[in-house]
Amino acid sequence: MEKDYSTRQGKKEVNKYRKRLFFRVGIVLSLLILVTGLVSSIQLYGLVQSAPDIDEETFHFAESSTLYDENDEIIMTLSNGEDRQSIKVEDIPQHVQDAFIAIEDIRFREHSGLDLKRIGGAVLSNITNGFGSEGGSTITQQVVKNTLLTSEKSIGRKVKEVYLALEVEKEYTKDEILEFYLNKIYFGNGAYGIVNATNTYFDKGVEELTLEEAAFLAGLPRRPSSYDPYQNADLAEERRNIVLGVMNEHDFITDEEFEKAKSVAIGKMVQEKKSVEEISDAFMDQVYKELESIEGIDASMIYSGGLEIYTTYDKEAQEHVEKVLNSDEFVSYPDDRFQAGVALIDHRTGEIKAIGGGRNQESGKNRLNYGTNIQRSPGSTIKPILSYGPAIEHFKWSSYQQIEDEEMTYSGSDQVIRNHNDQYHGIISIREALKQSWNIPALKTFKELGRERAKEFASNIGLSIEGSLYESYALGSFTEGISPLELAGAYSAFANEGTYNEPHAIRKVVFPDGKEVTMQPKSVVAMSDYTSYIVTDMLKTVVEEGTGQLANIEGIEVAGKTGTTNFNDETKQKYVISEGVPDVWFAGYTTNYTAAVWTGYRQVNEDNYIKTREDRQIAQHIFREVMSEMIDENTGDFTKPNSVEEITIDTKKGERASGKSNNKDIVTELFVSGTTIKDAYKLVEEEWEKKQSRSNKEEEKEKQTHSRQIERREEDHTPVIESEEDKVEEKEEEDENEKNDAEDVEEESEDKKEDDKDKGKDKEDGDDEDEQIDEEVEVEDKKEEDEEGS
Repeated sequence: MEKDYSTRQGKKEVNKYRKRLFFRVGIVLSLLILVTGLVSSIQLYGLVQSAPDIDEETFHFAESSTLYDENDEIIMTLSNGEDRQSIKVEDIPQHVQDAFIAIEDIRFREHSGLDLKRIGGAVLSNITNGFGSEGGSTITQQVVKNTLLTSEKSIGRKVKEVYLALEVEKEYTKDEILEFYLNKIYFGNGAYGIVNATNTYFDKGVEELTLEEAAFLAGLPRRPSSYDPYQNADLAEERRNIVLGVMNEHDFITDEEFEKAKSVAIGKMVQEKKSVEEISDAFMDQVYKELESIEGIDASMIYSGGLEIYTTYDKEAQEHVEKVLNSDEFVSYPDDRFQAGVALIDHRTGEIKAIGGGRNQESGKNRLNYGTNIQRSPGSTIKPILSYGPAIEHFKWSSYQQIEDEEMTYSGSDQVIRNHNDQYHGIISIREALKQSWNIPALKTFKELGRERAKEFASNIGLSIEGSLYESYALGSFTEGISPLELAGAYSAFANEGTYNEPHAIRKVVFPDGKEVTMQPKSVVAMSDYTSYIVTDMLKTVVEEGTGQLANIEGIEVAGKTGTTNFNDETKQKYVISEGVPDVWFAGYTTNYTAAVWTGYRQVNEDNYIKTREDRQIAQHIFREVMSEMIDENTGDFTKPNSVEEITIDTKKGERASGKSNNKDIVTELFVSGTTIKDAYKLVEEEWEKKQSRSNKEEEKEKQTHSRQIERREEDHTPVIESEEDKVEEKEEEDENEKNDAEDVEEESEDKKEDDKDKGKDKEDGDDEDEQIDEEVEVEDKKEEDEEGS
């Protein structure tokens, strides 16, 4: 019995021990679970704490800016990698919203950011309706993932995604979240957001989307490359039909709508794939420059500010300019290094239609814009701007204004100024001086006018010359040069009846908030209409008869001027240049458009300079080919204003022509109303009087000779015995008359040969007029600098 008791007692001890052991193990396990839970909680808390913050800027997506041409057609978008445009959810049709909700998040309007049913039901849905018919993430989660998180696949990222989705649902309405989603997602082929996707695939606005188009777009975000309609049309159509099926299943559309939409082939829905639209880098240089001048716009905003930029871009004109410069179809170029810059302007508005930035240039590779960003001396193209234009404006000179072409030097210098033929031509009109591009009359006019007036006139038409205006500037030798765009802008005022419109490439800029900035400059009356018309008529003579004949367009009134610069002796010796020039220009206009052309080389060396007469003509050829493309039914003739009258002049007598005037002495010139022929001789009164005196004496002598001849013929009928003295006197008189006649004939012959030589040289050479060497300029500039210093 004792034994049984002991046994029972032992069992009790064992049981007590086991209970104590289980209790202790339970405590340990509980502690472990508690610690694990605590650690997990700490980890979860850490993950949540490290999640990004949500504020007002979180879902403010960078929007691409849109560029429009002259006709408000979209050219391209400007972006930093993502081409994006936004739209308000209220502007998105309901059937479009339904398509995305049906395929991406059917309980979007019901859940609070996380759909537990969707996670479990996604597998079943994929089996029932096809792979990809439903995903596990809600639209809210996708917004968070695409906006705030990376695409990393980890538990930590998923925890943050769930937490942030719940937070987003607290801060924003369902419509706002759907708007974020539709403006953010990628649809393939470079299209971010539903606005760009609609334009990319259908070339229309979101509000115009049909049911089948909406279903197609809703199916793309899951796998854009796989469902690309241009690469995988069958897969794209299959995916679209899955979306339509889900919409039908959930009563977003009827069976009839489902069948009808499903029957439309993908190939008939989407437009042909757009080629990447390109715009000239040269033109865009000017667009960027003008954008950055607008207050409130910086470089980053240009690409991501959602701006609508309305330009003056004429696609056809720009493409033609590029073709003229970069092919031999229109102009033969000496080599691939030969460069040219072009600026084409509608002078009625100041709108830049095209910019030729150069030849054989690749985007971003050491590119220089020869149309807008060079500084080259303009040569004789400056003469209407610094000499004849302001003189007509201030002095009311006529095109017949007489000026003496004679030997002269710069002020305070003994360097002789030369014309391109090394000759002087006496008293001539400023029309003739400009036509032949003689240097001395231009400089004389500049000195008569005064530097300040010349500088002010140039400034009024867009050429602001800094510092002193030296006499050499009147012949186009500048310390710092100008660009084709600046020269075209200045000439455009002559073309536009004296009104200057600043050249510009942007018409207006519209900000996302609707604010609009107009870039159209205010028109400025830069000169009187009589000045612009008389200068224009003189420049027409340059093209019709003078140095610019190769720029002429048959049947069209063209006004223009050539310009050439020259090497100094140091450069000639350094590169062994016997004949050749660094720059050749042509600037001109019709009634509608103005263009300026520069030709030359980027950097001068023994091979890089304009060598031949043919190469000097290239600027005129380029102008003619570019301007010919702009001719249409609106291109007319220049209209003479009431402030100008035509007067027919007897140049031999310096008075109005009469019935007795010899045809070879008659010209018709333009005068400012109220001025007279006599006014045209004010600068040369003394020389003209001397010339007239000589002419009168010659006429009197001719009359006397004629009278004697008549008397002799009468006396021949009456026998008269002449004395030996009378015979000697008569013989001497006859000998003198024959000598004078021979001299006159010889002089006329020489003049005719010289004129023929000049005309032939002008037509063949294009523009060889600016022979004033830089040495003379340097001497004159140095002298004036010394004067300023003292």
